[in-house]
Amino acid sequence: VELAESGGGSVQPGESLRLSCVTSGFPFFAYPMSWYRQVPGKAREWVAGIPRSGIDPTYSEIAKGRFSISRDNERSTISLQMNNLKPEDTAMYYCNGGYPNPSFNRWGPGTQVTVSP
Repeated sequence: VELAESGGGSVQPGESLRLSCVTSGFPFFAYPMSWYRQVPGKAREWVAGIPRSGIDPTYSEIAKGRFSISRDNERSTISLQMNNLKPEDTAMYYCNGGYPNPSFNRWGPGTQVTVSP
């Protein structure tokens, strides 16, 4: 299993970012997929999940109304559109299979999102 996140960066509050995750090594189409995030010293938390079909994704309370998860089964990728970012969204973001618990023990390097004035 290989997971490679990208798209993070440093932005100001209210701005947007789009994260991407390229996967390989497993039958992507057969897995629901999720985004997670982690702040140093805290447990990793689930952010958003999308079923195999891509229909009716689900979101944690922190993501509802601001984030949108999508997937491309042809390219084995998922994305996370993040709008109206807040300083509390600052974290390392990861993708993994499953929802809401991760399917794989292996994690990618993550992509850092920093939101500050």
